[in-house]
Amino acid sequence: MRTSHTLNRILRGALVAAAGAVLAVSLWLSGALTVFEAKTWDWRQRLMAEPSEATDDVVLILLDQDSLDWAEEENGLTWPWPREVYAVIVSFCRRAGARAVAFDVLYSEPSKYGVYDDEAFGAAIEESSAFVGTVFLGRDTGAATSWPPEVPEPDLAVDGLDAWLEGLPEAAAESLAYPRASFPVPEVARNAESLANVQLAPDADGVYRRAPLFQLFDGFAVPSLALAAHAVGSRNTGSPPSAVRIEPGRATVGESTVFMDRRARAILRFRGPSGTHTAYSAAAIIQSELRLMAGEAPPVAPEELEGRTVLFGFSAPGLYDLRSSPVSGVYPGVEIHATMLDNLLSGDFMAEFPRGAGIASILLLALGAGVTASLISGALKNSVLYPLFLVLPPAAGLLFFTAGLWFPVVPAVTAVFGTLTGAGILNYATEGRQKRYIKSAFKQYLSPVFIEELITDPERLKLGGERRVLSIFFSDLQGFTTISQGLTPEELTALLNDYLTAMTDIILEEGGTVDKYEGDAIIAFWNAPLDLEDHALRCVRAALRCQKTLAEMRPAVHARIGRELHMRIGINTGPAVVGNMGSDKRFDYTMFGDAVNLAARLEGVNKQFGTYTMISRDTLDAVGDTYPVRELSRVAVVGRGAPVRVYEPMLPEEHAARRAALDEFTRGLTAYYAGRFAEAESLFAGIADRDPPAAHYLDRCRELLADPPESWDGVWVMTSK
Repeated sequence: MRTSHTLNRILRGALVAAAGAVLAVSLWLSGALTVFEAKTWDWRQRLMAEPSEATDDVVLILLDQDSLDWAEEENGLTWPWPREVYAVIVSFCRRAGARAVAFDVLYSEPSKYGVYDDEAFGAAIEESSAFVGTVFLGRDTGAATSWPPEVPEPDLAVDGLDAWLEGLPEAAAESLAYPRASFPVPEVARNAESLANVQLAPDADGVYRRAPLFQLFDGFAVPSLALAAHAVGSRNTGSPPSAVRIEPGRATVGESTVFMDRRARAILRFRGPSGTHTAYSAAAIIQSELRLMAGEAPPVAPEELEGRTVLFGFSAPGLYDLRSSPVSGVYPGVEIHATMLDNLLSGDFMAEFPRGAGIASILLLALGAGVTASLISGALKNSVLYPLFLVLPPAAGLLFFTAGLWFPVVPAVTAVFGTLTGAGILNYATEGRQKRYIKSAFKQYLSPVFIEELITDPERLKLGGERRVLSIFFSDLQGFTTISQGLTPEELTALLNDYLTAMTDIILEEGGTVDKYEGDAIIAFWNAPLDLEDHALRCVRAALRCQKTLAEMRPAVHARIGRELHMRIGINTGPAVVGNMGSDKRFDYTMFGDAVNLAARLEGVNKQFGTYTMISRDTLDAVGDTYPVRELSRVAVVGRGAPVRVYEPMLPEEHAARRAALDEFTRGLTAYYAGRFAEAESLFAGIADRDPPAAHYLDRCRELLADPPESWDGVWVMTSK
């Protein structure tokens, strides 16, 4: 039965998970979550960004605001600068032995300072033999619609290009091809070792996270600035140019793998905020070259650029080359190219998480959340389960980032959140009614702790009636009718409430179920509706605790009403029918059966022996030797033919204090059972003044001596309830 219920809950959780996963995957594939996912990617980039082994191999020269200010204040140069100033920068890089020099600047118009200015710049480029110039590919801008014959054609050979293009989605292939281009002036174009495209397109939210390895114009593959710098640097150091091979989802550049997204762009791994790569101001480089030409010490030693790839670009705010990146809202465009070059040198571009694996991961996370949410309820779900599963996708995102993968965090969070919400609604709809019913049906019988156990595992409950072995508790106050006659209704009510509250608290703490109250009487039982293996022990322990608590209350009660309260308790363990009894609109969770009747009789039998707690042999067998007991009698109660052995349980300290009298009582009871009434009388007489059961047996022995029975079985027959 429990297995069936658990399987139903697992199935329900799995169905909700499937719905949550389908919703999340649909939103993901439709692009509805793209912007949100990109923001979590930026968070991962900022958190996990760190320099690579190749970061120091990339150096930036920045035309920053300080450089503009220096040129104007010291040299009277206003913007734009003469191109011979840039020639000085190229000359310093050549002197320093830079691996390659790439300028992220498009010189598409002749210099306003005249032809000499362009020629001076072109001459410096020609001497460097490691210069990468710039071409800008466009869709609506650019004068050229074909590659100019006077400009050297790009020598980038991409193996597998045609087959790869045919396999691309039409939109992706179109995004790579540009119909127009802006070329630099001939002095730059002819003398540059390579021309590179610096056209970059941001994602939909304006953030630059990706860059194409190359783009197409007039049938030529035009390399990105990073790829061209990498290729020129290889040639300049005597290495063969890195072959580029492309296939679905990836390109290979030398020993580096460049993973491509669905629009054939590489996902960049940023190394840190702006300034992570070593950068020098253009003014410092210009001053260094001029001082070296004059035989003076330079601010920047040429050795600092030796063997490194240098990228030149703008960072001054007024020059409009500041972009938004995952690691910074203000990020010079040239640093994006530097990041791509760094990734090329390190061979650690990021890759999209495989779509199939992403869908499987989303389903798995949703399934875990759905099944767990269906199996767990209560405060644990809200305080632990929900936060745990909602944290798992971001944690997976960080984990996969270390492996170079872009795990879809937002779709996974959407699936988990949708699943948890759906599971919560479904649980409320399907199990909420049952939980409310259980609370309503049992709040007057059970402690809140045990009610929550029933709610958590309703399979432990069988409503409507069942046969179970119970430990049954009947209690009544001695002489309460007489006591109540001397109290006002208000005093009586207050006294009963205090007494019943104290006793009920103990019963509930011990896992008992309160059946009902009948005036001052309490009827309770253990092992229903919850299964309790130690139900007999709990029942007896509750009785002893109740007696001890009442003893502690007795002085205050005496001061209050002038009388003492004593409680008689009868306990029996045995089979009974228990369940909801009554009409559809009003019922009680109660019990009936011979075992119940015997417990009720034992409560009354206490009067015959002067005792306050009495248990049957069946209860004693279930409890074992946990508590010391003494046998009281073999009794035949009214309405039950077979005699029952009954016992008085005690707390260990009480038994130890009364040990001598109890041993004497046992010897007397043995003589009594054997029919040696004179011997029993003598033994009982010695302790009758301090042991009520002995006093009752003393009277009984005298009656039997006066009128000996014809046959004797030692059974004390009860003639009243």
